[in-house]
Amino acid sequence: MNIKNYRTHFIQQLSAIYDIGEAESFFYLILEEKQKLKRIDLALNPDLTFSDEEIALWNSILVQLKKEIPIQYLLGKSSFYGLEFEVNSSVLIPRPETEELVDWIIESRKWEVGSGKFGIGSQDIKILDIGTGSGCIAISLAKNIPNAEVFAIDISEKALATAQKNATMIQVEVSFIITDILKINNLEKLPPSHFPLPIYFDIIVSNPPYVRELEKEEIKKNVLDNEPHLALFVEDDDALIFYRKIAELAQKNLSPKGQLFFEINQYLGKEMIDLLEEMGFKNVELRKDIYGNDRMIRGTR
Repeated sequence: MNIKNYRTHFIQQLSAIYDIGEAESFFYLILEEKQKLKRIDLALNPDLTFSDEEIALWNSILVQLKKEIPIQYLLGKSSFYGLEFEVNSSVLIPRPETEELVDWIIESRKWEVGSGKFGIGSQDIKILDIGTGSGCIAISLAKNIPNAEVFAIDISEKALATAQKNATMIQVEVSFIITDILKINNLEKLPPSHFPLPIYFDIIVSNPPYVRELEKEEIKKNVLDNEPHLALFVEDDDALIFYRKIAELAQKNLSPKGQLFFEINQYLGKEMIDLLEEMGFKNVELRKDIYGNDRMIRGTR
């Protein structure tokens, strides 16, 4: 079958669920991944065809897209901060908003080069990423801050296996540890053989679960039906449970003038400012994402 004709069929089949531009982007992502062909190749060779076996593969992908399974899971990968990460149903798909959080951390390190403490090119710094998932935050920081020693925690063994694959593929060193952050009172008290971390960190960062149950109706079906709820949702009556716990640990395990970074629920910006200030963090700063939503916050011990 002519590939250009199949493209028309493919987009038409998805038009009831996705807009035309998104459906077309899916087509070219799959074309490059499965056929090793780019858009320009199809433009220059309009008579290219699919074999019967290839049509069967494309039709099976089309069925899954019509069920709103995310394209990233179907391809097994997602781009984040200029890097390619393996993703699967055990981990969240990395979001552009989280790239902004990573960028903020990296830029803050560059800004402080002259301080002789945290800047890129100065002495080594220790970073802890809590709830690492695919490892996108920890790995991106390790890749872009050469003097960083990076540690990452997650409760999911499958997520950490994926994160370790990503670190190996991207060729960075990150120490991954499985533990339930809500059950830790002080990182110092855990036996080194179980939890081989330094006591103090210069940066602690987390993108923890923050979507309240009452906000489920705002979540797209492809996310709700496919991405791990453990990494997404919190109870309505204690939406800041992870932030409070991580901030408590940061009080004990951040180095003097160390910084705590969070990605947050867009509706809880004021509550997060109040939380950090009440817990004694200084220079608390709330930032908006590219969509104009309160999305990330920073505080200094």
